[in-house]
Amino acid sequence: MRTGKPVVLCFSGLDPSGGAGLQADIETLHSLGCHCAPVATVLTVQDTVNASRMVPVAADLAAEQARAVLADMPVRCFKLGLLGSSGAVHAASKLLLEHPDIPVVVDPVGAAGGGYAFLGPEVFAVLRESLLPLATIVAPNSGELTQLAAADSPEAAAGELLREGCRNVLWTGGHESGEEVVNRWFRAGGESAHEVTEFRWRRLEHEYHGSGCTLASAIAGYLALGCELESALRQAQEFVWRSLSRAWRAGKGQHLPDRCGLQNSGAEA
Repeated sequence: MRTGKPVVLCFSGLDPSGGAGLQADIETLHSLGCHCAPVATVLTVQDTVNASRMVPVAADLAAEQARAVLADMPVRCFKLGLLGSSGAVHAASKLLLEHPDIPVVVDPVGAAGGGYAFLGPEVFAVLRESLLPLATIVAPNSGELTQLAAADSPEAAAGELLREGCRNVLWTGGHESGEEVVNRWFRAGGESAHEVTEFRWRRLEHEYHGSGCTLASAIAGYLALGCELESALRQAQEFVWRSLSRAWRAGKGQHLPDRCGLQNSGAEA
């Protein structure tokens, strides 16, 4: 009997366009040689242009899905994407507390690419207070980062999250301008300082649907495969860059990453 494929338990929403959410998790983890155990947290009405509706799955049902998997499979990493409600955040936090030895990657999805807001300030507040201190790493874009922490800049917001117990923050720069995408990894340093590592990637020409989901899933996959965090971050970013370089336009909006069958091959600028 074939064994040994690491399991990643993913809490994510269902995106009917197939660009983000659970399908992004499944495609990414399959390409990395992992098995995705997908826990549906929300149903959405969206396409490659924008979202128009979100219906959260009952928090107890999402937790029940996860517990069934955890009782059956040796989960190697948790990946949390769109949770959709304060109740879901609390339920996920309780579950993580029961499994403190399993790494946790959080993608604090706040809005669709077209601007539709999935989460309000109250859910971001619960994320910050109950979930982020349990995360191995959180990977927000600049908008999500400033919603998680009321600060004058994303850099200051990342520092605030670290001071409040978040271990690692990867601020993704895809929403910024410039010839390069600069992703910044913040982690705790001395008593009040923090360390920052920059990753630079040549900016590609299109807008993409599901790039953040792909990145978080890839980080989780490499952690599940046994990589140290820095190696997981580097390899995951390369995987995302390559998937975006092969992206295609399925509809009228953003391009969809092509995540299937990729092998990393040195794309860092």
